[in-house]
Amino acid sequence: MNSPDSKDYLDLKAILAILILTLLWGLNYSAIKVSNEGIAPVFGSTLRSIIASICGAIYCLRKGETLFHTDIRLFHGVVVGLLFGLEFACIYFGMLYTDSARSVVFVYLSPFVVAVGAHFFLKGDRLTLLKTLGLIIAFAGIVSVFYGKPKAAKPHMLFGDLLEITAGILWGATTLYIKRFMAGKVEPIHTFLYQLFFSIPILFVASLILEANWIYQMSLPVLVSIIYQSVIVAFISYLVWFHLIHRYSVSRLSAFTFFTPIFGVLSGVLFIREEFTFSLRVGLPMVSIGIFLVNWKKRAPN
Repeated sequence: MNSPDSKDYLDLKAILAILILTLLWGLNYSAIKVSNEGIAPVFGSTLRSIIASICGAIYCLRKGETLFHTDIRLFHGVVVGLLFGLEFACIYFGMLYTDSARSVVFVYLSPFVVAVGAHFFLKGDRLTLLKTLGLIIAFAGIVSVFYGKPKAAKPHMLFGDLLEITAGILWGATTLYIKRFMAGKVEPIHTFLYQLFFSIPILFVASLILEANWIYQMSLPVLVSIIYQSVIVAFISYLVWFHLIHRYSVSRLSAFTFFTPIFGVLSGVLFIREEFTFSLRVGLPMVSIGIFLVNWKKRAPN
């Protein structure tokens, strides 16, 4: 069931908030590259969830909120945490076999899962022809940015691709589950805390399986990167994100997440001096047009 004050459109406040979030998430790709130089990736993700969970627990206690519910809401929190943990396990497992650029494309199938799922499972969040067209154009823009088969394809690339597709489906399923069972029933801080806290066991087990060494070297850039991923992204940005999905249409919000890989590429161009490709110059306006169509709302006649 949707939150009682859930809005079917995004106002200016929500649009600015989601744009800032996608910028932070896009920059996170560069931050992960930095932390991977000193910390094993899945262990780094586990560490991020632990630090962000501690921040969330402190926030809860300062607000006078209980950390965990004792009814069905706790069950929903466990489900959300398991979905989140499995999503990131699939992402990191998959990236052992496929390229990161391909991974981003497949993971960002999530808005399609949300848009279609919202049409069937969420009241008042219908998949219209215009929204469908907008999603297709936006996704085509993402594909154009990352278009091209790698010159040296890995032997098991298909297996990695399937894992990344699974991650995208899990991300969409997590968003829908939160909107369907938790929005309006728990505070956003609890949605945030449950997702991170109950993802820790899944990520920890994945790290045990995948990674023999957890910490290679600890430098100031690596430390700053972990703090950015944990406090800025996993704590602050996720908390704001859950406030948004408790109040606004998840299909429209999810459409804006197409900006994340765009910002990720731009951060690579600016900070890692990667090439500003022709496909990026074509893809960015396509994403913008798609987002505009998805968020278009007809005015009621006077």
